[in-house]
Amino acid sequence: MRFLRSASNQLLNMKKIVLFISLCCLTGFASAKTNPDDIIGVWLSANGQAHLQIYKEADKYFGKLIWLKEPNNPKGTPKLDANNPDEQLRTKPLLGLVILRNFTYDDGEWSGGRVYDPQNGKDYKSYMKLKDPKTLNLRGYIGFSLLGRTEVWTRVK
Repeated sequence: MRFLRSASNQLLNMKKIVLFISLCCLTGFASAKTNPDDIIGVWLSANGQAHLQIYKEADKYFGKLIWLKEPNNPKGTPKLDANNPDEQLRTKPLLGLVILRNFTYDDGEWSGGRVYDPQNGKDYKSYMKLKDPKTLNLRGYIGFSLLGRTEVWTRVK
């Protein structure tokens, strides 16, 4: 009988330890929430061809092209936003072009914004989420987020 009580007490103690460890882990995850400004910085695009600076204006986040691996076309002049649907904007250089616009932070995600793809001149709904401090997932989509593509950007600084 004494053996059963001892085993029962050990089982109860093990349950308490597991519960304590679980609560500590949950508390640690809850306190590790993302800071809204954690996204600010310079990021390398998924294809490695560009650096984008993400910055904050008022309560919204934006991103602009600040470096291109090949900033000039074969003639030696700066690459332009040649695919822009607005003909008047086709003469703007790609460097300095704002391609991420109007993102707001909510519960670990930057959403409600738009991403512009200068390679095809199209604008997409978008949201961003940090996978870790050095990795950013950017999802652009049409209509529903299921109909889209995710790119993984890496923090430069």
